[in-house]
Amino acid sequence: MLGAPMTLAPPVTVETPSGKDAAYENFPVGSWLLAARLRPHVAVFYDFARAIDDIADNPALDAADKVSRLQGFEDVLMGRGRDVRGYEKAVRMRDSLDATNVTSRHCADLIAAFKQDATKLRYRDWDELMGYCILSAAPVGRYLLDLHGERVAGYAAADALCMALQVINHLQDCQDDYRKLDRVYLPGDWMAEHGAAVEEFDLQASRPGLRMVIDRTLDGVSELLAGAEALPPALRSRRLATESSAILRIAHRLRVLLRRRDPLAGRVQLNRAGYLWCCVRGAIAAVF
Repeated sequence: MLGAPMTLAPPVTVETPSGKDAAYENFPVGSWLLAARLRPHVAVFYDFARAIDDIADNPALDAADKVSRLQGFEDVLMGRGRDVRGYEKAVRMRDSLDATNVTSRHCADLIAAFKQDATKLRYRDWDELMGYCILSAAPVGRYLLDLHGERVAGYAAADALCMALQVINHLQDCQDDYRKLDRVYLPGDWMAEHGAAVEEFDLQASRPGLRMVIDRTLDGVSELLAGAEALPPALRSRRLATESSAILRIAHRLRVLLRRRDPLAGRVQLNRAGYLWCCVRGAIAAVF
């Protein structure tokens, strides 16, 4: 006599995919510039970061739900023994870190940043914004340096590059962040000083005061990029140096475009030709 049919537990839904992928990013994630043996680990890191970022950016979830899901990712990442269903990307990330002997600190910092995204909607000043970026952006560069066996001394320049890219992304997405999530990443004291109100992010064009805040923010980006120039020549991995140089060129080009264009009138981004040209220029600069 046959036994009762086995029933499988229903899948647990934790992730909330946004549909964004590596093509949406301002830097070539896991590109062919990196060593082939490391690309699978970079892909696991990207998938992990994308999954937790999508949870934090989902307007359909309340803050408590976001934090709970993100805490689940952290618990599984740290091997705290909870049910891993729905957290498979955290399991893969943990396995990858074990295989490469890279610290889990960078992933934990990302989770901390996205928990902050769930509850914090405004930033008082530039320093407070940089405090957020050191959690939300710097871990990406630090992870890549550690994965390549680079020196910790390279963290400062890598931090500057990643934080500059983060602020550029904030400017690119300033209207969507406000409309969908009521989030504003521009420094509040600068907004007040120039008479700009957050409601202006809902307009189709920047008013003079808001434009001044955007330009002032781009001044901060310029300072960060100046500090990032030291990164490519300091790297022992020529492949990583080439990729870093290409990313620098992308960041500089986006900074110029954001000076010329209004992010409220449409997303300011590189087209494919511009993106590839920056990569070529970066590769040439790394070689010579």
